[in-house]
Amino acid sequence: MADNKKIITDFVNREIRAKQILIINDDGTKNGPLNKFEALKLAEEAGLDLLQVGMQDSNTAIAKILDYGKFKYEQKRKQKENKKNQVKVENKEIRLTVGIGEHDLDTKARKAREFLLQGDRVKVSLKFKGREITFQEFGKETLDKFFTKIEDIAKVEKEAKLNTRFLDMYVVPKKG
Repeated sequence: MADNKKIITDFVNREIRAKQILIINDDGTKNGPLNKFEALKLAEEAGLDLLQVGMQDSNTAIAKILDYGKFKYEQKRKQKENKKNQVKVENKEIRLTVGIGEHDLDTKARKAREFLLQGDRVKVSLKFKGREITFQEFGKETLDKFFTKIEDIAKVEKEAKLNTRFLDMYVVPKKG
């Protein structure tokens, strides 16, 4: 896996390293603490596996007796279900300039409105060309004028901030 999530491995049956094991049954009752081999024997007699779910102290593990294959299947199914129900928000970008015309500003606002109605987050970037960077107040005015055209369906997530030659502002759809 490329992502930075900590990989948690399950200790099952003989992989459990603790000498003493406290077993929690399906109904929530506690059994033990038992010797590791007694606990394994108990699980084998039931035809199930012993899964470590935690540690009580440095010598005592907490374990459950269950069908490990079924447990892993249920975990995968829940993960898949959670992934399916997840809403994916895309980031869209609208680029403006300081001297943008009124009609062009309307066109960009119409496109931003389209993105916002789809539920996307919109980054509004105003680019300063050449010496325009010395007149940042004109850039702020242009961004304000742009936002007034979409403020009925959008709210500012991040205020306008200068980033090298760009004045960036993030807007998201209003809820409700």
